[in-house]
Amino acid sequence: MTTPSLSALSSSGFRLTKEHFAVAVPVAVVAAVGGFLVSRYLSRRSCKKGQVNTSICKDSPKVVHSFDMEDIGTKAVYCRCWKSKKFPYCDGAHTKHNEETGDNVGPLIIKKKDA
Repeated sequence: MTTPSLSALSSSGFRLTKEHFAVAVPVAVVAAVGGFLVSRYLSRRSCKKGQVNTSICKDSPKVVHSFDMEDIGTKAVYCRCWKSKKFPYCDGAHTKHNEETGDNVGPLIIKKKDA
């Protein structure tokens, strides 16, 4: 298959004029900007950089919980996903969080060592 020469294109009635370029360039720029904006929107949706803690002690500059080992008893299960309604204790909310986000976070389990 041969490519037609420029003179053959001109003789067939296909010619690029300044008016064609005046229309084609803005259309190409709008398409490029639109594609860029759509790709930014889609990448931002797939990679959420939002806050992990959405409701626990929001008036405090830093959330810290401290427990004495004597107060724990034989076992304590603490939340690490920040979704528990019983925070800082785990209520299993990480299961739903993991299903929705593809994450693999689980609780912190502290057991009293048998002597």
